Amino acid sequence: MGIPSPWICRYAQLIRSGGQVLDLACGNGRHARWLAANHWQVNAVDRDMEALAELQQLPNISTTVADLENDNWPYSGHRFHGIVVSRYLHRPLLPRLIESLHAGGVLIYETFMDGNERFGRPKNPDFLLRSNELLEVFFPHLTVIAYQQGEFQEPNPAVIQRICAVSKRCDG
Repeated sequence: MGIPSPWICRYAQLIRSGGQVLDLACGNGRHARWLAANHWQVNAVDRDMEALAELQQLPNISTTVADLENDNWPYSGHRFHGIVVSRYLHRPLLPRLIESLHAGGVLIYETFMDGNERFGRPKNPDFLLRSNELLEVFFPHLTVIAYQQGEFQEPNPAVIQRICAVSKRCDG
């Protein structure tokens, strides 16, 4: 299963209690499981139907099978109190994340960046953030609460970029 990211666990506390949270490209659901166990209502999305089948049986989790890189965005018109993304990058989706947050909704994102190729996968630049890329994409639209980038040793050596930001949107 894997242990949830300390970054995501720390900043998830900013998401409205019991709110709707999207776990984007959730894989085996390490974050979806943790969020659901802590009483958020989670929509876990991934293209791996087998990984989602087990999650679907758990309380507080609904699942969506979607190929986020080739299918239409499955959440048009839907907003979340929180969006969690870990170890996944498909740049065309980044504006969709902004649109999909409620007013005061929290985005928690962490993934690999340039330089990670020294430590292993991913090595393809299409899957590595450029320096300060998350800030450049999200700062104009969201209030940045925390941001880090650089080389980290835990849980495994990697070059990572992380952001926690809150929607400035005024719903209503």
